[in-house]
Amino acid sequence: MKKKPSIVLADDNAAILDVVSRMLKSRHCNVVGQIRNGAEVVKECLRLRPDIVVLDISMDTLNGIDVARDLAVSGCASRIVFLSVHEDADFVNAAMGAGGSAYVVKSRVTTDLGSAIEAVLSDKIFVSPTVLYNEGRA
Repeated sequence: MKKKPSIVLADDNAAILDVVSRMLKSRHCNVVGQIRNGAEVVKECLRLRPDIVVLDISMDTLNGIDVARDLAVSGCASRIVFLSVHEDADFVNAAMGAGGSAYVVKSRVTTDLGSAIEAVLSDKIFVSPTVLYNEGRA
């Protein structure tokens, strides 16, 4: 039997955390943490050591792009799946350049997040098809 991937969710919106958590659990993922404050993500990821961090770009205290950079500097090996309301290529390029493995638009979370998680677990990149991403620019 394949091991369930461990996932930390980081989003300052409690409703998003709830929806995403329920969705991931139904897809046989192990949600090991839910964090609403960007400043706490690095500390919790180093403690919990999840396979994947699902990270909102626009959080209070510390935004997701800065969190991703801090995770990389800390030596955290978790793969990062960004969640964002932004469909602009500049956000995608910034997120992927900060260490992201996937970028999922929140309006497509129910259709794209499972595919994004499967992709990053296979060492592939995933970007919601509604956004344009120029991999060479990252």
